[in-house]
Amino acid sequence: MNLQVKQRIPLKIKRMGINGEGIGFYKKTLVFVPGALKGEEVFCQIVSVKRNFVQAKLLKINKASKFRVEPECGVYEECGGCQLMHLRYDKQLEFKTDLLGQALKKFKPANFESYEIRPTIGMEQPQHYRAKLQFQTRSFGGSVKAGLFAEGSHRLINIDDCLVQDELTQAMMNKVTSLLDKYKLPIYNERKISGIRTVMIRRALGSNQVQLIFVTSKSVSLTKLVKELTLSYPEIVTVAINYNYSKSSEIYGQETEIIWGQDTIQEEVLDYNFALSPRAFYQLNPKQTEVLYGQAVEALEVDKDEHLIDAYCGVGTIGLAFAKKVSTIRGMDIIAEAIEDARKNAESLGLENAHYEVGKAEDIIPRWYKEGYRADALIVDPPRTGLDDKLLKTILEYTPKKMVYVSCNVSTLARDLVSLAKVYDVNYIQSVDMFPHTARTEAVVKLTKKCNKN
Repeated sequence: MNLQVKQRIPLKIKRMGINGEGIGFYKKTLVFVPGALKGEEVFCQIVSVKRNFVQAKLLKINKASKFRVEPECGVYEECGGCQLMHLRYDKQLEFKTDLLGQALKKFKPANFESYEIRPTIGMEQPQHYRAKLQFQTRSFGGSVKAGLFAEGSHRLINIDDCLVQDELTQAMMNKVTSLLDKYKLPIYNERKISGIRTVMIRRALGSNQVQLIFVTSKSVSLTKLVKELTLSYPEIVTVAINYNYSKSSEIYGQETEIIWGQDTIQEEVLDYNFALSPRAFYQLNPKQTEVLYGQAVEALEVDKDEHLIDAYCGVGTIGLAFAKKVSTIRGMDIIAEAIEDARKNAESLGLENAHYEVGKAEDIIPRWYKEGYRADALIVDPPRTGLDDKLLKTILEYTPKKMVYVSCNVSTLARDLVSLAKVYDVNYIQSVDMFPHTARTEAVVKLTKKCNKN
């Protein structure tokens, strides 16, 4: 039967999809319904028809799941930043464990049915965990608003009380918004491409230090704003401007300038401290980062005489946990500021066995091998796009005897395991809930080289 846009149908939800949507079948046609939960009987309306499936919006729940809860967030349905707040938290964790199974079943890496998938490690208090805020700014009727775009649109949802955002950074963002209004600073206009377009605020849990970046497409004077803001919040130690003149959806441009305070903030994880410059990547959930990195250390059992490569090293955060456990550690990243931070972090920890370079792993690792360096162990923590094809080929060619893959995307992880499982045994996969109330999870994969690989 051909389904049509605007057609209304009853549906029983059989399972949950990778984006947190409910999935059912209507006369053998796959139907995706955001907001619906497994086991529910719903009434929905078709909004788009694709070749192999249709998408629908939830109109009415005829039979609700016993695990459905009322979201505490006032803009939950509008915002789209979270997808699972209507599902009881313990069931969110079960869903995230199941996500890994779904991804593996889709891509089918070697012997995937026998992989040990461990239960997802959650949080005791899964609220206000985001230590980094990145809100868009726009002007409406002469008043500045800040928040996130509604899913699939450029319609800004004003957010002044986010349930998952760190409360201090949210309060600071509210103050920034009022000061942008007060001092009549230019706010981004998509047609003119001019003004302040994004504000990033990050708080270090270990030191309580805060840094801000104002992303702008034109020169702005923030002197009065910064003075008033820093008087209100002494936790602020860094204010920077990033210049982004592009029409694209990229958040940041290439040029970042510190306009007030110090270059970095101090954060800590496990048993060491490190510095973060404004553009450097760090996990946005500091409490669960402690858990995640602890799992990585546990998975990668290293010896004092071994050599370790930390690909996608950022400011060195994961790799630094191993530095005193191995003979040498080497890392690389494409962001120069991150590598500068990594070098400073190693120096401040008194490490003489750490070496960091700017560049792509797929370019640097082969050069190191040509120069005679050999890695016994490898850590990869790629972006959501997963491992670069060239890096995958490099890993398959050189094959360190042990490896840990830290993933923030179950689909690209499963895809990459198709290649990696040819030369590595997948010992286990441990999911860690870094993003409560969203459909995303983080995973640590322990891999050891197959005995028959020369």
